[in-house]
Amino acid sequence: MPSYTYEVKVSAPIHSVWSFVSDINNWAPLVPGYIEHEILDDKASTWKFKADMGIIKKKVHLRVDITNWMEPSEVTFNLTGINEKFSGEGYFKARQLQNSQTIMTGYLSITAEGTMAKMVNSMLKTSLPEMTMELTEAVAKKIEEMQ
Repeated sequence: MPSYTYEVKVSAPIHSVWSFVSDINNWAPLVPGYIEHEILDDKASTWKFKADMGIIKKKVHLRVDITNWMEPSEVTFNLTGINEKFSGEGYFKARQLQNSQTIMTGYLSITAEGTMAKMVNSMLKTSLPEMTMELTEAVAKKIEEMQ
């Protein structure tokens, strides 16, 4: 199962980080290749984005189900492919360093299924670190801009 964890220091207090990540509308548009998202209810949404995995470029449609809101430090979620056979999970965790600094950790794990799974999982191993890093950095930057 390809997975990657990325940690970044955010120049903002933990309550500001929580305020941002506790609203999916804030961070869904920051996913690399974002096209659109739709909120289904307070724990479920669907996202569309363009995935670029080297030689394969695809429009991906997935469902994001929040599994845990743990204020002020953690949001966890499951990912389910709608137009592609894959599943995964992820989280944002926050740990306060000082009043105005927080360590934020982003994690993504995605597994492809079906006939092309072996090849797609191999490509995910190389592209997932960049996707995780880009999303986590974009969230941190946006939080800092709002300070």
